[in-house]
Amino acid sequence: MAAGEVTVAVLRSLLFYPVFYLGSLLYTAASLLALPFSVPLFRRIVRGWARYQRFCLRWIVGIRIRVEGGGPVAGPVLYAVKHESFFEAIDMPAMFDLPVVFAKEELFRIPLWGAAARAYGIVPVERDQGARALRSMIASARAYSETGRPLVIFPEGTRVPHRHSPPLQAGFAGLYKLLGLPVVPVAVNSGPLYHRRWKRSGVVTYRFGEPVPPGLPREEAEARVLAAMNALNR
Repeated sequence: MAAGEVTVAVLRSLLFYPVFYLGSLLYTAASLLALPFSVPLFRRIVRGWARYQRFCLRWIVGIRIRVEGGGPVAGPVLYAVKHESFFEAIDMPAMFDLPVVFAKEELFRIPLWGAAARAYGIVPVERDQGARALRSMIASARAYSETGRPLVIFPEGTRVPHRHSPPLQAGFAGLYKLLGLPVVPVAVNSGPLYHRRWKRSGVVTYRFGEPVPPGLPREEAEARVLAAMNALNR
């Protein structure tokens, strides 16, 4: 980046952080205040928060969002999403209709946000608890899936730098086998723009891959999902 571009990125980021995070605090508080009175209103506020991030990124940072490959599909499905930054974790309620997202258990300790996440239907992932944690995840996933809500997992387990493609975490294979749902892999290239102190303007792309049908051997299913999730690495 040229010196002028760096200066603009710094100034935009310095404005983005207080505007977005103060707004996030207000959205979270409003959602919890609404929850005892109206679950639909609570859910609309949560989705509004995700859209608020898009608004701040578009008009403060200069980040636009593009969707390729057809977008979300109808029916019960498990989305396997590339995870390069906090962007896609926050964006899921804007991208999908009432998604059930699997998130690491530590996030639920965040004041206010943790309570809102549990009420919305975010499923905690206890990565060090083995079979017991997997059974709990499967039970929660089945219950939510039966209501028609889409499931979203970040199968790499944590944020991954752009162009890196680590193997999928073991929990993905368990979910794929035991849920019996098609998997739609989703590539995201947010890292170069969002996963940095000074955020850069540009386009973040979601690319939806072809659904992977249930019942395939583990190696084949993981290979197809991994390839599609990293389709934007080139």
